Amino acid sequence: MPRQIALLRGINVGGHNKFPMARQRELFAALGHRDMTVLLQTGNIVFADPGTPPAETARRIEARIADELGFPVPVVVRTRDELAAAVAANPFPQAEAEPKTLHVTFLSDAPADPSPLKQLGSGAYAPDQLRLIGRELYMWCPNGVGRSKLADAVSRARLGVTATARNWNTVTKLLALADA
Repeated sequence: MPRQIALLRGINVGGHNKFPMARQRELFAALGHRDMTVLLQTGNIVFADPGTPPAETARRIEARIADELGFPVPVVVRTRDELAAAVAANPFPQAEAEPKTLHVTFLSDAPADPSPLKQLGSGAYAPDQLRLIGRELYMWCPNGVGRSKLADAVSRARLGVTATARNWNTVTKLLALADA
């Protein structure tokens, strides 16, 4: 059965929006998903799906979380093949040697107006770099993301879509789980 990956934004961060891993498994099972694996506590779920369009899967998950937990959680879903394509499209292969310096922001849709990102990718934040490819925004911060001015600016950019970021370690682990 095909695999999908759900990326939940903003759960279990700083004691807010608590959503324990066991509860995540229960909720996904209640939605009819099988053969699931939860990676880390921050909302990375790989599961079998009969071929539901990812956007529909995301809407169903968001609605169920809001109903059962009482708070909204934005969700981005990718198929296994979409995630593999995002890994293959990495424009910063040199960053893979230090995977904590490379982040992928998964977008629910390509931004209708990507101009805020074009301004950020102009080189003004060197050595940090940014590249938008389809619905993935790649950010390489060679000196770390924690003090990156580019990372801060990206987090404030208004793109009009749901966005959630993962470091390269997590992205590649999710793909390995989807392939298992």
